[in-house]
Amino acid sequence: MSPHTPHPLDDPAADPFAIASEAAADIARRTGVERHDIALTLGSGWGRAAELIGETLAAFPAAEVTGFSRPALEGHVGTLRSVRTPQGRHVLVIGARTHYYEGHGVRRVVHSVRTAAAAGARIMVLTNGAGGIRETWAPGQPVLLSDHINLTADSPLEGATFIDLTDLYSRRLRDIARTVDPTLDEGVYCQFRGPHYETPAEVQMAKTIGGDIVGMSTALEAIAARQAGMEVLGFSLITNLAAGIQKAPLSHEEVIAAGRNAEPVISSLLARVIGAL
Repeated sequence: MSPHTPHPLDDPAADPFAIASEAAADIARRTGVERHDIALTLGSGWGRAAELIGETLAAFPAAEVTGFSRPALEGHVGTLRSVRTPQGRHVLVIGARTHYYEGHGVRRVVHSVRTAAAAGARIMVLTNGAGGIRETWAPGQPVLLSDHINLTADSPLEGATFIDLTDLYSRRLRDIARTVDPTLDEGVYCQFRGPHYETPAEVQMAKTIGGDIVGMSTALEAIAARQAGMEVLGFSLITNLAAGIQKAPLSHEEVIAAGRNAEPVISSLLARVIGAL
């Protein structure tokens, strides 16, 4: 999309699910794949997994697909890729994430998830780079998400739409992930609005209410995935200990560096998990 073209999801009267269906049709035309089985959103540090999952059938800028925007954050590759695994399954790899803090509204944040569902995906794998609250965790460690706390004060659900979020992060899928790596720990993810990092007091609040991980993505996407009937698997890469847990100041450069250092190991892990789903 041209930056000067009105975005279709910004029209309050637009049907976001119809726009997702248009995007799915665009993807089918570009990839030659009628239906994808699994969708994978790559957060900071997880990018190399796309190369390890299987054979890339097509890759192209996400902004060329209906409703997608150019990524605003370094560390996100801005492409969509169709990959065929050795088991013959088709994976839609989403390297373009719209973050809530960009101010474009929740519809645009969850558009990639709704598009994946319209493209046929029944499993949604969401990854991110995030801050860890548990002092036993170290930068570079992957952690499964067992649940989340949505601190954005927003939702992708519109109107009187009531969706059960029990077992939102599928226990079945987490069990499969642990057959690949039995050492995987898990925790509760807290999505803050961002873009500023959390204060030490906010981190302690998150800990008090049951959070283990703090970040700026994923929860809203997971809710949209559940609404679309998908099973959700979530992974956080602990890029740093959260404010007040680690004593040094936080920086985006630290997040990028931690992701770069951990990328070979976590990408291999993610590719093996995808192969087992």
